[in-house]
Amino acid sequence: MEIITHEINNTKIAEVTSSDMIIKKTDDGLDLLGNLYYQGFDKIIVHESNITPDFFDLKTGIAGEILQKFSNYRVRLSIVGDFAKYPGKSIRDFIFETNKGAHINFVPSVAEALSKFSK
Repeated sequence: MEIITHEINNTKIAEVTSSDMIIKKTDDGLDLLGNLYYQGFDKIIVHESNITPDFFDLKTGIAGEILQKFSNYRVRLSIVGDFAKYPGKSIRDFIFETNKGAHINFVPSVAEALSKFSK
């Protein structure tokens, strides 16, 4: 796992990259949140390819638990990827509703994630 640091308006943003899956279960997401928060990051970019597909099956509860923790700790999160491969109505609606806010976003590119964080 590698952490790429971006800086916008004197704010550090962590982009987490890896060739492996980083978030396989709820605890992995919470550990990532805690570790990066401790390092002074309050904005985090994670690639969809580094998250278990179970995250995008809302029945598992993984997404809800992880995203709730990010909200509780006021750490902004952007998940970057192509979400069209998740055709279920519930996940599409979930992404649509989540993107209405500024705290957690599902975006197609790192550039768009950085743009959202700059606002």
